[in-house]
Amino acid sequence: MKNINIAVVGATGLVGGTIVKVLEEREFPVGDIYFLSSKKSAGTKIEFKGREYIVEELTEESFDRDIDIALFAAGGAVSEKFAPIAVEKGVQVIDNSSVFRMSEGVPLVVPEVNPEDIRKNKGIISNPNCSTIQSVIPLKPLHDRYGIKRIVYSTYQAVSGSGLGGIKDLEEGNVEFYPYQIQYNVLPHIDVFLDNGYTKEEMKMIDETKKILKDDNIRITATTVRVPVKYSHSISANIELKKAFDIEELSEELANFNGIVLYDDVKENKYPMAIDVQGKDEVYIGRIRRDYSLENGINIWVVADNVRKGAATNAVQIAEILGKDILERRA
Repeated sequence: MKNINIAVVGATGLVGGTIVKVLEEREFPVGDIYFLSSKKSAGTKIEFKGREYIVEELTEESFDRDIDIALFAAGGAVSEKFAPIAVEKGVQVIDNSSVFRMSEGVPLVVPEVNPEDIRKNKGIISNPNCSTIQSVIPLKPLHDRYGIKRIVYSTYQAVSGSGLGGIKDLEEGNVEFYPYQIQYNVLPHIDVFLDNGYTKEEMKMIDETKKILKDDNIRITATTVRVPVKYSHSISANIELKKAFDIEELSEELANFNGIVLYDDVKENKYPMAIDVQGKDEVYIGRIRRDYSLENGINIWVVADNVRKGAATNAVQIAEILGKDILERRA
């Protein structure tokens, strides 16, 4: 793989800054790289691979140069306006916002689960919701082997999922970003409430899971909760399978799946925790146990770093696959 020209939109934000870090860590073959942000953040400096770069203000002319891939991490309004402009100018967009996720013709991709959908894009590929990303990775091998009838999601989501404002509320004890204090508290409220009583976050998990797994018949419900943890989301997934299973074989299916680390030994008090998974790119699975209240039911505990695998790393993994395709076409 030679060099790919990259733009990072929202480079000074929490996810954008982590994208920059992950590009360097994974030794992505960057040629030219451009860091773009709001007018407020323009002029700041970012170090990448030992070189200092000046952050530029994002404008409609930002993509009037040789850019192969733009990774967007600047929020829905920015993506909605500027992603189509980038595509018109021949740039491949990987978008972290929710704007295009459920749009027809826009792939919603987790590389371990549905990498084949990357090649179906028409200029924009969407990164799923952070909680959805870590959930569908263990769901994929279970769905392929046993079939899934129903999922009950209960999430315990870190404040970094809200960006820097959420972290500030936690660290300083403020009530500025959230409607109530998050210190010493949990909020059963992530994103806005909808007319059906669910939050937008809950509906994202429901709708995105079906799209990624390509199965609208799976029955899904979700309750998403913000907890006073800085990084890493934890999710309890109660899953009803279509076929009978052996618990040891099922655990082996999960352990052998790409991107999963099985950490499950309750006799030794071993189970994934947010504090241990922070900074990791894998999805950690534990507390695997049969649900005796229904036929073919299973409970799993799923933990992942929401800023890395739940956002930045997933986007860079998509870029890696795109980059190989771009260079093959040039060859």
